[in-house]
Amino acid sequence: MSTEESLTNTTADTAADSALPNIDPGQLHRPAVADFTAPDGGHPPRILLLYGSLREVSYSRKVVEEAARLLLAMGAEPRIFDPRGLPQPDSGEEAHPKVQELRELMLWSEGQIWCSPERHGAMTGILKSQIDWVPLNLGGVRPTQGKTLAVMQVSGGSQSFNAVNQMRILGRWMRMFTIPNQSSVAKAFMEFDEDGRMKPSPYYHRIVDVVEELVKFTLLLRTNKDYLVDRYSERVESAEQVSQRVNQRAI
Repeated sequence: MSTEESLTNTTADTAADSALPNIDPGQLHRPAVADFTAPDGGHPPRILLLYGSLREVSYSRKVVEEAARLLLAMGAEPRIFDPRGLPQPDSGEEAHPKVQELRELMLWSEGQIWCSPERHGAMTGILKSQIDWVPLNLGGVRPTQGKTLAVMQVSGGSQSFNAVNQMRILGRWMRMFTIPNQSSVAKAFMEFDEDGRMKPSPYYHRIVDVVEELVKFTLLLRTNKDYLVDRYSERVESAEQVSQRVNQRAI
């Protein structure tokens, strides 16, 4: 067999192997640079901050408040949700004012910061309950899909990363873009002064890093989030089929 014949056969074999008989060609998109929208110069990045403790002296709340100050300095618009008074998920109180407030903030936000104490090696139920009140689909809109996320935790003892690792898994499940950086503040009770402000330290510097990175990613992704999370599997389904699948009352 000549070299030319060998090349011809190889090309034919490759073409046969690359066929996609299970694909709907009308719904298979080829990503291109031209599909992306340039970052806009509109409103400030909208960042929702959640914390995971109801204690009067809550270090996760103090970290979130410090992060909100940094967000303002970086040109963002932060809003902190107060979880006090939020009913338990599945309590049948979807019309509760705190539930409605949380859901409205989820829709308003373009990025989020979650900060939880580590309790029994995990995030707290207070933080998880806030997320559990937000369904994957709300009136035909996915409240968290495509939004950016930064995760932080505070610990009473030595540094740990169990809570932030859990929150990363949760963020992925909520279809969010979790930034690479994160913060874990050990012995948090030693990191704040009498006025509730965080002392200068490597822990504080890391929080600055996280907030800065979140703002950057939010500015970069917010105008393209719908395109980035557009999925072939959902394009081949009708809107009604998608709604039935993600809103199964029996679950």
